[in-house]
Amino acid sequence: MNLTTKYLGLNLSSPLMVGASPLVWDMGMVRRLEDAGSSAIVMQSLFEEQITREQFGTIMDMELHAESFAEAISYFPTADEFKMGPDNYLESIRKIKAAVKVPVIASLNGTTAKGWLDYAKQIQEAGADALELNVYYLPTNPLETSEAVERRTLDIIRMVKSSITLPVAVKLSPYFSSMAHFAKVVEGAGADALVLFNRFYQPDIDIENLEVISNLELSGPSTLRLRMRWLAILYSHIKVPMAVSGGVHSATDAIKATMTGATAIQMTSALLKHGPEHLKTVRDGMAQWMEEHEYESLEQMRGSMSLMKSPNPAAFERANYMRVLSGWKA
Repeated sequence: MNLTTKYLGLNLSSPLMVGASPLVWDMGMVRRLEDAGSSAIVMQSLFEEQITREQFGTIMDMELHAESFAEAISYFPTADEFKMGPDNYLESIRKIKAAVKVPVIASLNGTTAKGWLDYAKQIQEAGADALELNVYYLPTNPLETSEAVERRTLDIIRMVKSSITLPVAVKLSPYFSSMAHFAKVVEGAGADALVLFNRFYQPDIDIENLEVISNLELSGPSTLRLRMRWLAILYSHIKVPMAVSGGVHSATDAIKATMTGATAIQMTSALLKHGPEHLKTVRDGMAQWMEEHEYESLEQMRGSMSLMKSPNPAAFERANYMRVLSGWKA
């Protein structure tokens, strides 16, 4: 069964890869991921704040918090709370490249078009095969327009693309006001792939101690539905490959993601729950299902459940919305 795919110009043995996660901190774990069938290693993000802190000794001059109170510095983790600093991150790229044969995709997470983007050059020099830009930004200033938010992301993409030759994937959020249009604009700005989507972790409240609680909740299969919707919508409009990130836990999930348009499938929560060897379970399940249903390759299956044949995807989605609401029974 042919499970090969091409993503970011890289020829991969399958679409299944580990997504950005703490699993890559340990070289033994990285080797287990490769042995289990991860077709690429996506590294955990290096944050803009880590780089600017090292460059300037402080994060007080960041554009993001230029008008904040001085105590805003306490919002961020201290340097020793991060598992990898900027120098260690580059060394980790070199170590992972030496440890495995599969491609290594580095990740940068930031929100401003500043000097920290020069770090992309060092990531390229360290040997990464590609770079994923995770532009995680929640606009909270009511004076900041949607155009300014989009321009912020586009500026980062253009600056990175002008400074390196590595293929660049852009990891988007689903909250842009016109997602389909913005995806096209991101593609036009030079993105070599789109990743749908980053997760906005929602804080909780401790009502006794009056504190905000930040904790990580792993995704479940239901998380995939939002990704599938936009994969299906964008498939006929976007020429660059799209990766899905979030909600793929089983072979069935991976098949659904492929049918709606995914070229690559990043798995994180399922591997944190079940271990790296779960990758082989998913891969074997995909191959078995495809054989039973007489699919010879992923290419044959990809996009088969997208909205590319729908003359009016907006009407299709609204009709589905109405059907769901009218079909509920007590």
